[in-house]
Amino acid sequence: MTATTTAAPTGQTRRTAPLPGALRLGAARTRYEVRTFFRERDAVIFIFAYPVIMLAIFATVFGQDGSDIDFGGLAVSFPQYFLPGMVATGVMLTSFQNIAISIAVERDEGGLKRLRATPLPASSYFLGKIGQVLVNCLLQMAILLAVAALAFDVPLPDDAAGWGTFAWVFLLGTTTGAVCGVAFSSLPRSGRSASAVVTPIVLVLQFISGVFFRFDELPSWMQQLASVFPLKWMAQGMRSVFLPDEAAVLEVDGTWQHGMTAAVLGAWLVVGLVVGVRTFRWRRRDDG
Repeated sequence: MTATTTAAPTGQTRRTAPLPGALRLGAARTRYEVRTFFRERDAVIFIFAYPVIMLAIFATVFGQDGSDIDFGGLAVSFPQYFLPGMVATGVMLTSFQNIAISIAVERDEGGLKRLRATPLPASSYFLGKIGQVLVNCLLQMAILLAVAALAFDVPLPDDAAGWGTFAWVFLLGTTTGAVCGVAFSSLPRSGRSASAVVTPIVLVLQFISGVFFRFDELPSWMQQLASVFPLKWMAQGMRSVFLPDEAAVLEVDGTWQHGMTAAVLGAWLVVGLVVGVRTFRWRRRDDG
């Protein structure tokens, strides 16, 4: 972007400073989005507490008599088994659901229309949204893993390879969820209907993707349907981090399928980008 000139009072020209770059503005927008998010205390409590509460419920209900899940002679506690699903669903709620609903509300209230009239590049706005999701997901995961380790004695990875797998599945899954949330935000007709449109989809995916139940015990048609969507692969990728290697025999292919996990999440990232570019709206449907 080139600098502009304005007339000084003395008749001389004065050069104004150019706008910061898109990345710098994106970082500034991220800080703004994070501050705005934490002002919505009810949303903050729900997003951060949901996976912790669900982990506690499932660990208590299924493991109340001290029973474990047997993987060929290797016992795994119910909290340890359900933790990967809670990590995956927490990421999905914070990225896809939160972004899709919040953007729809901003559009309905006219915020996007006003923002579009400013010099802020569109890319910086979207970078701010993705940055906010990354920050919130990191905080959410820190809380969830701390509770799992301290309250339920869930063993965390003890080597660099395990944390490396966690990092790339987490980053790819979070980014994919945020981008798909941006793309999906144009589907609800209004901000008031956004939650009613987005929440049922997220809820169905949770039930068929191995979040609330053992994936190998679901009907085969349900497993095949879940394999189309990112949540199943995020949950499977996280199972490879928090479960012993012997547990891989219960996956559909008998392995953790890291390559397929990366491929499916990457494909959805590309789809979200293409659909978002083509369909994103800055105005309400009734505003031209």
